[in-house]
Amino acid sequence: MLNYEGPVYRPPSEADSLIVQATIGCSWNHCTYCAMYRHKAYREREIGEVLHELQPIVAAVQAEKLAPVRRIFVADGDALAMPMANWRALLQGLNDRFPRLNRISCYATARNLLGKSVDELNELRQLGLSLLYIGPESGDDVTLKRIAKGATFAEHAEAASRAHAAGIKQSLIFLLGAAGLERSLEHARGAGKLTTAMDPRYVSLLTVTVVPNTPLATLQKKGRFQVPPVQGLIEEIRAFLLEAKPTKAIFRSNHASNYLPLSGQIPRDTSQLLATLDAALHDEIPLRPEWMRGL
Repeated sequence: MLNYEGPVYRPPSEADSLIVQATIGCSWNHCTYCAMYRHKAYREREIGEVLHELQPIVAAVQAEKLAPVRRIFVADGDALAMPMANWRALLQGLNDRFPRLNRISCYATARNLLGKSVDELNELRQLGLSLLYIGPESGDDVTLKRIAKGATFAEHAEAASRAHAAGIKQSLIFLLGAAGLERSLEHARGAGKLTTAMDPRYVSLLTVTVVPNTPLATLQKKGRFQVPPVQGLIEEIRAFLLEAKPTKAIFRSNHASNYLPLSGQIPRDTSQLLATLDAALHDEIPLRPEWMRGL
C-alpha cells in the first residue's frame, strides 16, 4: 500500500508498527560504521503527500479488514530532525486517522534533541510522540569523535535531560566493539556511565559489524581498526553493566549481532546478568555460533 523509498529500517521492537516514511535518509549521515542511508540524500517529504498515502490503510481499518493501528514508527534515520511545522501536521494527521493509537516513535540523535526546545518537545509529546530511539553507540568522548557520532557525552546527557523534561521516553543503543581494540574497555565503561546520565527506559547492546563501503571498513583494510575478539566483547558487556545505573531500564543484548543474548532490568538484575557473563567467560554456557549472527 505504501510506496517506501527503501530500504526502510526500524527497531526490532517496532515489528508490528505501521512505518510512516516522513523523511528520507539521515540528516547527519557521517557515522563511520553505518551504511544504512549512505545512498540517500536527506530530505523531508511533504506531509500532505505522506498522509494521503495512508488513506487505503485508513479505509481498510474502518472496514475492519485490518486491525486498528496502535503503534506508528516514523522513518527514516532521524525523523526528529523535521521542523515543528512538519511534526505538528504529521502528528495531528496521524491522530485524526488512527484514533486508537497508543504510541508514536522515531529514531533521533542528540543533535536533533538539542535543536528543539523543551517547550517544543513537550508539544510533540502532547501530540503523541512518546518514544525516541537514540544510538549514542559509545559514552567515551574519544570513541564518539572517532566514529563521527556528532555529539559528545555531555551533549547526549543534555539531550536526554530535554527528553525527560518533556516526558518522552528514550530507548538507547550502544555498539559493542565500536572502539576496536585500543579503547575497548574505556568505550564500554563510558557507555555505562552515559546510560546512567541519560537514564533511559530501555537500553540495548548490539555488536559492531564492519560493513563494506563505510569509513570503518576502510580503516579495517588499513589495519587501523580491529573488532575485539568474542571474549573482549563479553568483557565490554561486563564493564558496561558495572557502570550502568539507570533508575529502571529494560536491558537487552539479544540482537542477532550479539554472541551472548541477555535480557533483564537494570540495575535490579545486574548481579544476575554479571553472573551469566562470568559463566560465559569461563565457557560454562554456549555462545551464539557465527553462522547464526547477523547485522
